[in-house]
Amino acid sequence: MKAKIIEEKCIGCGSCVSLTDQKIFDFNDDGKAQAITTTLSEEDINLIKNAMDYCPTDAIELVENDEEK
Repeated sequence: MKAKIIEEKCIGCGSCVSLTDQKIFDFNDDGKAQAITTTLSEEDINLIKNAMDYCPTDAIELVENDEEK
């Protein structure tokens, strides 16, 4: 599994960045969130699911590593 941000939906609020302590998400040059970790532990997946619950625009997805969306 890997985390993915749908950049078109992201408003740069930073909830995912703060909820994962910049361990999984950080801001890109456009001020939008981006996934920065490719190898996820079970704890990371739980952090991502929590961030998904708090994302106001539903811009976070968990996808299979080989899945391209």
